[in-house]
Amino acid sequence: MRYPEALDRLIEQFRRFPGIGQKTAERYALFLIDQFSEEDIVAFMETLHRVKSEIAPCTQCGHLTDIQPCTLCRDDRRKTTTMLVVEDSRDVIVIERAGLYDGQYHVLGGTLAPSRGIGPEDLRIKPLLERLKDDRFEEVILAMNLSDEGETTAMYLNRLLEGTDLLVTRIAHGMPAGGNIGYADEVTLFKSLEGRKKY
Repeated sequence: MRYPEALDRLIEQFRRFPGIGQKTAERYALFLIDQFSEEDIVAFMETLHRVKSEIAPCTQCGHLTDIQPCTLCRDDRRKTTTMLVVEDSRDVIVIERAGLYDGQYHVLGGTLAPSRGIGPEDLRIKPLLERLKDDRFEEVILAMNLSDEGETTAMYLNRLLEGTDLLVTRIAHGMPAGGNIGYADEVTLFKSLEGRKKY
């Protein structure tokens, strides 16, 4: 049995989210209809509209913000010698929550994915190169995910930065804490061995 057309359209909108399949989309749509009052739905729509109209990439680093430049770029306590290059704003949030880095960021807005038609011109690579012309920077840390697209992007950026005075590093990948070698895939094991340090 099919849902009414309007409900079907709502389900399709939820399915556009990453990781949301048919059943989850149906659950979200039905929850919205069953549990949200008319006022809740209006407030939800207004919030979505505000987010879309008020949030934009920072003009300097590309991190999502409601002020220009973002609070990270405005913070003069942050080190200006290192640049951590990440795929998206989620990466910035995770790293900031961990409290392990206090330098500058640059958000690419994705990764190179030729199979999906995403090339260098579709990412914030030119602004990165412009920012790195600042003599204060000494190190660029490439923090792309350990995926084919992430590795391709990191290698591409590394090639672009060859011949500069910048130290280009890649975040270490490998076995997670508490990880079992017997369950690790070959790439994880390779990266664990490759990134080993003196004990």
